[in-house]
Amino acid sequence: MNKIVNMKAGGGCPVMHGGNTGTDNSVTKWWPDALNLDILHQHDSKTNPMDADFDYRAAVKALDGEAVRADVEALLTDSQDWWPADWGHYGGLMIRLSWHSAGSYRLGDGRGGGGAGNIRFAPVNSWPDNASLDKARRLLWPVKKKYGNALSWADLILLAGTVAYENMGLKTFGFGFGRQDIWGPEKDVYWGSESEWLAPSENRYGDLDVPDTMENPLAAVHMGLIYVNPEGVNGNPDPAKTALHIRETFGRMAMNDEETAALTCGGHTVGKAHGAFAGDKIGAEPEGCPVHSQGLGWSNPDLDGQATNAFTSGVEGAWTKEPLKFDMGFFDYLFGYEWELTKSPAGAQQYKPVGMPEDEMPVDPTDSSVRKMPVMTDADMAMKVDPIYNEICQKFMADPEYFRDSFARAWFKLTHRDMGPRANYYGPFVPEEDLIWQDPIPVGNTSYDVDAVKAKIADSGLSAVEMISTAWNSARTYRGSDKRGGANGARIRLAPQKDWAGNEPDRLQKVLAVLEPIAQETGASVADIIVLAGNVGLEQSIKATGFNVSVPFSPGRGDATDEQTDADSFSVLEPLADGFRNWQLKEYAVSPEAMMLDRAQLLGLSAAEMTVLVGGLRVLGANHGDNQHGVFTNRVGQLTTDFFVNLTDMDLSWHPVEDGTYELRDRSSGEVKFTATSADLVFGSNSILRGYAEVYAQDDNGEKFVRDFVSAWNKIMNNDRFDLLA
Repeated sequence: MNKIVNMKAGGGCPVMHGGNTGTDNSVTKWWPDALNLDILHQHDSKTNPMDADFDYRAAVKALDGEAVRADVEALLTDSQDWWPADWGHYGGLMIRLSWHSAGSYRLGDGRGGGGAGNIRFAPVNSWPDNASLDKARRLLWPVKKKYGNALSWADLILLAGTVAYENMGLKTFGFGFGRQDIWGPEKDVYWGSESEWLAPSENRYGDLDVPDTMENPLAAVHMGLIYVNPEGVNGNPDPAKTALHIRETFGRMAMNDEETAALTCGGHTVGKAHGAFAGDKIGAEPEGCPVHSQGLGWSNPDLDGQATNAFTSGVEGAWTKEPLKFDMGFFDYLFGYEWELTKSPAGAQQYKPVGMPEDEMPVDPTDSSVRKMPVMTDADMAMKVDPIYNEICQKFMADPEYFRDSFARAWFKLTHRDMGPRANYYGPFVPEEDLIWQDPIPVGNTSYDVDAVKAKIADSGLSAVEMISTAWNSARTYRGSDKRGGANGARIRLAPQKDWAGNEPDRLQKVLAVLEPIAQETGASVADIIVLAGNVGLEQSIKATGFNVSVPFSPGRGDATDEQTDADSFSVLEPLADGFRNWQLKEYAVSPEAMMLDRAQLLGLSAAEMTVLVGGLRVLGANHGDNQHGVFTNRVGQLTTDFFVNLTDMDLSWHPVEDGTYELRDRSSGEVKFTATSADLVFGSNSILRGYAEVYAQDDNGEKFVRDFVSAWNKIMNNDRFDLLA
């Protein structure tokens, strides 16, 4: 007779509550100092629902962009009963969706932004600053559903705001399709250490009165905000002080003062803020709402189908008399009236005009027979109070067409900043003009004799390690976060890269002095020659090991000029550490292995690829400054598995030294065999990395190691070859 289990009794449930399905069940919960490799696993193909051979670039090329645009435009005024539209128009909502999707981008590490549709996932989808943007995406669902795989969410979300501006009277600068969706939260993005939304700003500043002391690479002033607090610094109105934080925040988004003023004023030329009543009845955010809400957060029991009753920030009001027109109304209000501090019905700090006639006020978003008081935020007032922003605004007011063009260009930059070069742009709306922030690179030559060039390089007198190190330094600047950097363009020979400490300027100039004449003589670009030289050096090292494995090469890189290079913008790509070459500029609070992990993620590497590259570069002798840490071999210059063999050899033991390094000693004699840093030892101490290290330490995997190293090397050298994907 079968025993009947009482499923209501304690312990009878077959689900492990708080266990495997619970929260905070990671290894780092128990061992917080352990190196967390999750960021190298986040793009595992197993999480991607698309077919293995699906190519979004090919799909989007066949997309009817004009038809998509028409459908989005029709949606703007096709109001749906379940979510009311201000003045019967979703334009303001769609602009805010695009803006907040793109606005999380930060220049420091290139992460954030709208290039992957991350606003669909936590935590960004549930930030207080993104309240009700879940509604905007649901409104767009019919369009996404119609065009399916050929239209990514990332593209559609940013197109929606652009179409809205066009519908409201702005001639936009253009739009490029080509953003590929991710399928889960971006685990690599550090949004701040705070454990609560809108925590006091002091948590991320060394000195709140000195905006540039904000913790890097953060850009927003609070956890859960895109930019600055609209009510003032820490909610305390002071437009002059807010202006300083705006300048820092937008600067960290790669915007100069004029672009910042254009975006601020142009952004508030249309639409309105929502805070007509206290928000204490508003429901939980999407990630915290009950299952029957189906991911629609911030429920509003008093909405009653009235746009007037919507609640988002708590600030209430429109900025212009005609909020559905892109015009000069924002300037007319801001500079045409004096403004005094007041509070919204929700209790938010905001400003109201002094002595504005009722017939000059905007109408209610639901009832056109009612006039409502307009609004300015502390950030808006900063445009008037700050002398630099004021001067820019005066220039805009004197020349409305200049303002329109400035805003259109700034909006285009905002929504495309993380797409990389124009080779990643598709569709009928792509502008012809090359912009310096797109890091333009001329088309390279592909018709030269590669084998003949390789022969010249081999006879040049350069050592293998000189060529390998130079090629690595040229390519390692690539950031998959915003598709900047890399070997294409050969910007390693230009300012500021030629002077970076991590690039060993003296060695670099010696190598370039040899390679540049070869480029001139053969018609190849310097960029190609640098990579090809690295390949030549690598093939020499492989041959010395006893294997015959060729390194793939694709010609066609171009050489950028100083005029095509924004040196200030490239300064953020400077490596402060390179664990792959066992180097740090100075001591940091973050461990060398954690910094190496971050770089590996930006380079698009898996944990296994990171492992094989580190082990290979060590035995090749490619460390920065020829330092010997981690060079666990007596056959330096040969691509062997010695790094892994000696790391896992139990006849040897590791011992810390006072300077923070380690010694590998023979257990019997005590003789020091090798030295290391923690970036070396982590491949033996971390259980996952040790698993990879043991694979390459096996006697039967010497050739596999060479093949895997070449594959990972080729990936690094071609990360930025978007021309090969077009």
